[in-house]
Amino acid sequence: MKLLENSSFEALSSRLCVETGDSHILGRIESYSCKMAGDDKHMFKQFCQEGEPHILEALSPPQSSSAPSPNLLGKSGEDGENPLSDKCCRKTLFYLITTLNESFRPDYDFSAARAHEFSREPSLNWVANAVNSSLYSAVGEEFNTLGPDLWNAIDQEINLQNCDIYSYNPDLDSDPFGEEGSLWSFNYFFYNKKLKRIVFFTCRSVSVLSGYGRSCLDNELDMELDDDEEEVDGFTEDRYPRALCV
Repeated sequence: MKLLENSSFEALSSRLCVETGDSHILGRIESYSCKMAGDDKHMFKQFCQEGEPHILEALSPPQSSSAPSPNLLGKSGEDGENPLSDKCCRKTLFYLITTLNESFRPDYDFSAARAHEFSREPSLNWVANAVNSSLYSAVGEEFNTLGPDLWNAIDQEINLQNCDIYSYNPDLDSDPFGEEGSLWSFNYFFYNKKLKRIVFFTCRSVSVLSGYGRSCLDNELDMELDDDEEEVDGFTEDRYPRALCV
């Protein structure tokens, strides 16, 4: 898996890292190529020792389908959809796990993740409603501007209508967002098989009372103060605090 450069995603990720009155919103959007090379091929061979790539494994029922969220995407809902559990081949499961490892490296290792921790979402509309509802409740009217930019950028990168959408819903023991103070989180994979590409959209809300987001920001500010004292070639380097992020 290779992280693909995308300036629009970088800008959106910055806008998705904000502090509200009672919580820190920590969001990130990234694009990955599914073309395997080097270490990926070696890991895939090890992964296939537990089962052939074409074997189907059962996933858990999608969680977003149960969320009563307003339709903020501008499309009508598919009332006839039946959000039952689905299956995916082990090769696809490998892509999802590898994407998680690349995105959260080196803090977390998802190599032991199993199929039941993932879900295949019934439709783009289900996912968009779930995402929009969470973010709108967090940032309020600002999402009226952020929302269209968000979905347009994702669509341009991955062609949403041709995607299978998966989510990662781990148990509490393996949840990277399971620390104290976590209010909600989501992890969506937009997989375009033809493009051999995955867009990963992860976001969480952490209570300000937990001190998690504030401690991260304070650590970065302390590092900036230390760096400001460093001189390179007789000049003091200009350093700027980065946005609060995952």
